[in-house]
Amino acid sequence: MNPVTELDDTTRTELEAAAFRRLVQHLRERTDVQNLDLRNLAGCCRNCLSKWYRHAAEERGIALQDAEAREIVYGMPYDAWKSTYQR
Repeated sequence: MNPVTELDDTTRTELEAAAFRRLVQHLRERTDVQNLDLRNLAGCCRNCLSKWYRHAAEERGIALQDAEAREIVYGMPYDAWKSTYQR
């Protein structure tokens, strides 16, 4: 038996949401890691994550601007993050 395939959709969604929240928190805490570093190593960055979030919202009929999605991921307005942490 594979426990992953036995998860019901609600539980799977809850686990994925928890993992997403933890990833966002981790990225907020690791301000020393630049988006360029993330992009070079992982092929995506905080901005990609915010775009995926915005697209998921749009798929559900929720209008969300790029700036709003970025603030969700960065935990502050993007311009404030850039001026504070971007090298």
